[in-house]
Amino acid sequence: MSELEGKVAVITGGASGMGAATVRAFVAEGAHVIISDLNEEAGEALATELGENAQFRLTDVSRESDVGLAVDEACDRWGGLDIMFNNAGFGGARGPIETISEEEYDITMDVLVKGVFFGIKHAAPRLKLRGGGSIINTASVAGLQAGESPHLYTVAKASVIHMTKTVALELGEHGIRVNAICPGVIATPLAAGHRTIREGKLDKFRENVGRNQPIGRVGEPEDIADLALFLAGDHSTFITGTAQVIDGGAFAGRTWRRQHPGMTTEAPLRLYRPPGR
Repeated sequence: MSELEGKVAVITGGASGMGAATVRAFVAEGAHVIISDLNEEAGEALATELGENAQFRLTDVSRESDVGLAVDEACDRWGGLDIMFNNAGFGGARGPIETISEEEYDITMDVLVKGVFFGIKHAAPRLKLRGGGSIINTASVAGLQAGESPHLYTVAKASVIHMTKTVALELGEHGIRVNAICPGVIATPLAAGHRTIREGKLDKFRENVGRNQPIGRVGEPEDIADLALFLAGDHSTFITGTAQVIDGGAFAGRTWRRQHPGMTTEAPLRLYRPPGR
C-alpha cells in the first residue's frame, strides 16, 4: 500500500516550488490533495497534470474565509481531512527597520503568520473528527537564527515555530501531530530573488550557493516534499512539536574547508593545542 493511500490533504502554496513538489509526492503516494494557492494558472495546470486526485482551489491565506473554504472543499469532496500543510509564503517586507511601512508589516505577517494560524484553526476540528492527523507548517532556519533573512520574515518564521510547539501541546491528546519544517536554501525562483527565473540562472544559483553547503549542494523542492511526506505519514507518529531543520548542514556551522583553508579531511592527524600553551 502507498504511504498516504486514501488520505486527504490541503496544501497551501501548492501551485509552485516546495508546495508543488509536495502535491506531486502526496498524490503519487495515494493521497487526495487540494492545491490551495493564489496562482490560478499554475494551480489549474498542476491539477490537470495529476488528474482526479488533485483539485485546485483559489486561496488567499491572509483571508480566513478562503482558508476555511479550502478545508471545507477537501472534506466535501473526499469525506474528511487527514493532513494540513500550511506552506504558503513569500519574502515579505525588506530593508532597514525605519523604512518598513505599516502596510508592508501587515501583509507580511498576514501571509506568514495569520495564514498558518487560519490553517491550523480550520484543520483542527476536522482532524479531531478523523481521530488524529498531521499539521505541517513551513517555517525556516531564519526563525531559529537571526541575521539570515529580513527582519519581518525572521520574526514571522520564529512565530510559526513557536505556534507549532504550543498547538502541538494542545492537540496531542486528540492524536494530532503538529510539526514545522525549517528549510535552508532551496532552489526555487523565490529563493533566488525572483518570482520567475530561467532554469539556467537557477542552475547558476545552485552552483554559487551549493559550494558553501556542508552537504555540497543546495536543497531542492523534492527534499522538502520528502520530509513533508514523512511527517504526514505513519512513520512519524511519535514526532510532534518539533522544528525539523532541513538545510544540508548549513545551520550547524561553516564547512570544514571554510574553517580550515588548505587543509583536507585526509590530512594526517595533528594534536590541537589551545593558544598560549
